[in-house]
Parts: sequence; C-alpha cells; structure tokens
Amino acid sequence: MSVDTVSLTGWGRTAPTTAVRFRPRGYEEAAAVVRGRGPRGVIARGLGRSPGDAAQNAGGSVLDLSGLARIGGVDAAAGVVRCDAGVSLERLLRVLLPLGWLPPVLPGTGRVTVGGAIGSDLPGLDHRRAGSFARHVSALELLTADGEVRTVLPGTALFDATAGGLGLTGVVLGATLRLRRVSTGLMSVSTERAGDLDDLLARFTAGGDRLPYASAWVDLTARGRATGRGILTRGEHATPDMRPAHAGRTRLSQRSGAAPGRSLLPGLPPLPGGLLRPAAAALCNEVRYRGSPRSRSGELRPVPAFFHASDALPDVRPLYGRGGLVRYRFTVGYGQEETLHRVVRRIAARRSPAVRAVLQRFGAADPGLLSFAAPGWSLELDLPASLPGLGRFLDGVDEEVAAAGGRVCLAQDSRMRPETAAAMYPRLAEFRELRARLDPAGAFRSDLSRRLGL
Repeated sequence: MSVDTVSLTGWGRTAPTTAVRFRPRGYEEAAAVVRGRGPRGVIARGLGRSPGDAAQNAGGSVLDLSGLARIGGVDAAAGVVRCDAGVSLERLLRVLLPLGWLPPVLPGTGRVTVGGAIGSDLPGLDHRRAGSFARHVSALELLTADGEVRTVLPGTALFDATAGGLGLTGVVLGATLRLRRVSTGLMSVSTERAGDLDDLLARFTAGGDRLPYASAWVDLTARGRATGRGILTRGEHATPDMRPAHAGRTRLSQRSGAAPGRSLLPGLPPLPGGLLRPAAAALCNEVRYRGSPRSRSGELRPVPAFFHASDALPDVRPLYGRGGLVRYRFTVGYGQEETLHRVVRRIAARRSPAVRAVLQRFGAADPGLLSFAAPGWSLELDLPASLPGLGRFLDGVDEEVAAAGGRVCLAQDSRMRPETAAAMYPRLAEFRELRARLDPAGAFRSDLSRRLGL
C-alpha cells in the first residue's frame, strides 16, 4: 500500500485541503487504514469526479480506492456482475457491452467508480423508468467503523443510509449489480430545438416516455423571448432491424476529438481570471444552438458516444480560471415550473457565463435517506467560482429552491449552508441518528460532512 501527503480538490478545483492518502491493494489493507485512523477520520475517494468537497478530508486520511478495480465475474445468463468499488463505469461498459449487457444506470460521464455511484446514488438519463444507481444493487460489501466488512442488502436501514450517504456510513468495497439487456451497441437518437423554456418543457413531456433517455442543453445566456431555449436529445436502444447492414452488433465506436482529459489549452495552466466572459459564453451558446438541427430522428450513435460524449472532449476547466468552477444542481417538483423559470431568468439576467447547463426529468424518489433525485425537474450548471457575488447569488437560489420544496445535490455541492441542507433533506435527522449509533467516534468524515454538519 502506498501512502503520501497530498493537496486534494474535487473536479471543480475549489477549496484544496491536505490529507494523508492511502492506496490499498486489497480489502484488508483498506480495513487497516480504518482501524488505524487518526482523530480527523477517513473518507473514501474514487476518481475524484465529485465537483465539490465530498471526497476531501482536511488533516485526516483519504482512502483512494481506484486500485481496487477487479471485475469478479459476470453472469451473462442472469444479468448480474460482481465488482470492486474502484471499477469505473467506463470500464464496466467496455466489458459488458460485447456480452449484450449494460450497467444499470449510466450518468453523463463514465469516469465515475461503482463506489462513487453508490455513495452519491447517481441518477441517469432514464431516471423516470430506472431510478438511481443504488436501486439496482443486489448487495454491497461495506467496511464499517469497527474495521469489519459487512454484506449489506437492500431494504435495510444501513443500505438506505449508504445509498447517497457520501461515504459517511463506511467504505463501499464491492457490489453486485443487476444489469440491463441490450440487443445492439447502438442508440436511436432524436434531437430537436426549443425556442424558449416553455417550449422545452412541453417537448420533454409531449412524447411521454416512449424514448426513455432524455436530457436537454439549456442556453442560460439567452434573454427576452428566447430565455431558456435549448436542445432536447432523446434516445432508445436500437434494435437489430435499425442497424445498418455493415455494423457489428456490439462494436464500440472509436471516439473522435481530443484525448480524454487533455486540456483545451495544451500546456497552459488555469488562467487567473479564466477565459469565460459573458460575451464569449453567449457567442458559444449561439453557435451551438444555431448549429443544431431543428428536428432530427432516427440517428444512430454508439452507446458510449450517446451516454459519455463529454468524456471525449478536451478538459475545459482551465477556462474557468484558477478559482475553479462551481457546479450547481437542483431539483424542483412537478407543479413548481415557475420556480424553474425564475431561476433561469435570474441566471440570464445576471449575464452569468454559463456554457454547460443540463435539464432532466426525474421519476419516483429513491429510498436512500440522502438520495438527491425526486419527482420533478433537475437543472445542472457550471459557473466560474471567481464570479463576483456568486456565493450570495446562489444562496438566494437555494432559498427559492427550498421554498418550492426542492433540493440541491449534496454530492456536487461545494458551498451550501448547513441550515439550507437540513431544510432540503427531511430525512437528514434520521441519517444523523443512524450514523451516531453505528459510528459514535466519527470514523468517517469529509470536508463536506463537517461543512454541512452531516
């Protein structure tokens, strides 16, 4: 096991803190770290894709599980896989797709570990049908505060606290997942432009769930009659009769574009103020909107290109400047569309340089005590952390979201106040009580848990 002292941030590169990082090679080495933890506790970390501080632990220990990445076995007949928590969804997809299976839930990036997907209870593009990630976990191996590894099953209090529990109930070491059967490695995709937010919401709901996967890019720089305009993308798994005659059943595509993770500005460190300015962001969004088809259906794309298209793009983080980026994701219920309208108008009126904004629909709430997804609309956007007054502005948005009965995503948060989190998550007291009972000494801690009093 390797050990070093490092400064860590989330993917958004905000608020770095220093911790001792352990990289175990097996379960017993991970258990030894938990048993020998110091007074600041320990938190698990995967590939570092959480934008905020959920996988940081200032002055304490961080358990880097990226080396625990074995895929123990795939039951292709039953559609079940057993794997370590450090396996990425990207790798799992590469292994499963040729066998005619998919991971149960696929978010917008494959660079998330199975443990991270459980700890944040990730929703995918078809949440209305499939729910979030942990709903498809048959069992998980959890390293608890006493240094023991327990098998935890769905329907138990510990499972519900661990699903979306941000690593604060223990270290997920492995899991058994139920898979999704597919007959080809292709998606049939439809794309359409919407002229404003009302049009976009109407297009989302018009087709029902005939095409189960759906998300929209929203232009948050457009104002006036075009406020909230966007591009809706929907998809379904292609059947063999949709496949071109020359296409293999499950052949994965060769991704185009820059190498994954490469900077958009090679050799250039993050700039003091970044390059994102309101005028530049508005121009980028205008080009993207005008360059998209008004309406197109039946386009065939390889599965990885549909779900994880952003992973093939250059790293845009240097554009946000040395301060990094703040990812803000919230959900409000159906019937609260006016709140969504107000938030979009506020962002547009502020001329915030937002080039990434994703809108989704959620279905039934998941059983995790701190799971994010609930029936309604979810909007996710990135903003430069150095924007003047950004903290006060987002505090105001928090208040609007909370007043509408909505919530902000804890797994992506880097700045919310503890009283706001308590107002948004009605089962937080239940989560705290279970944690206090199972881990009275506070073995598992993170910068986020201290900041929000989780």
